[in-house]
Amino acid sequence: MTFQPRMDNKIEGFSVVGGVHRRSWNGIVADVWDVNCAPYAGGYYVSNDPRLFILLDTRGAGQCRLRLSPNNAGLHQGGERRITYIPGEMEMWADLVDLDFVRHLDIHFSADALGRRLMEDLDPAKLDNPRLLFSDPRVLALADLIAEECRNPEPLHDLYGDGLAVALLIDVLELRRTAPRQRSKLATWQLRRAVDYIEEHCLRSIRLEELAALTNLSQSQFSHGFKASTGLPPHQWQTRARLERAKQMMIGSTPLTEVAVATGFSDQAHFTRVFRKTVGTTPANWRKSRVL
Repeated sequence: MTFQPRMDNKIEGFSVVGGVHRRSWNGIVADVWDVNCAPYAGGYYVSNDPRLFILLDTRGAGQCRLRLSPNNAGLHQGGERRITYIPGEMEMWADLVDLDFVRHLDIHFSADALGRRLMEDLDPAKLDNPRLLFSDPRVLALADLIAEECRNPEPLHDLYGDGLAVALLIDVLELRRTAPRQRSKLATWQLRRAVDYIEEHCLRSIRLEELAALTNLSQSQFSHGFKASTGLPPHQWQTRARLERAKQMMIGSTPLTEVAVATGFSDQAHFTRVFRKTVGTTPANWRKSRVL
């Protein structure tokens, strides 16, 4: 479903020039507005979703003041302090006095969609913290590129604008890379019991639920714990156990076709492929090296 931000406003003194320039990317909507302003222009805006308001250009002798309530003193725009972040459901009031023209970029985004894309829940403390008229050179540089893409009559591939917008949101919300979660290893008795069972029954198909039951764990817990303990998933450990059995048989004169079947491989070709991938050489060459 396409993300459609909903915003209510009550404003006066603005006249849109040339219509809105809009682009949408995966839960993000970016709008560039060019507006002529009366000697006084302003009002309030409130959106259901988090929103960035970035002043790209202003003309005139006056200033823009932003505040979170009609009675709040607010902050005046100045220099590079042109970026504002407003959480969803929070009002933003604007007063523009003696400004002739304003160009601004609005970016609305779905916090749920962004969290899914980043594969982690976004910190509510960051999402709910408004920031009025701050400066960040990287955000301003990205905002200029996004605005240029919004106004581009022949837009580039969606991945370009999408990547810029996600990068901007990561910067504004100060999202850090999450350290990989450390998986718990199996207890010594659990690992010993699982390894012994695999090596004893390696010539048949061993179900993961059998191994999990042996260690009193869920299948997911056992699988992650076994790999954390050995560096290999259970099925690869079983494959190596089969190959060790095969090596014992290959020391003698047993034909490779019989070795393959006896150690649970579908045929000699399958046995050769797995042996070469794991050991680094073919069964025939391995056998020759042991005879010499």
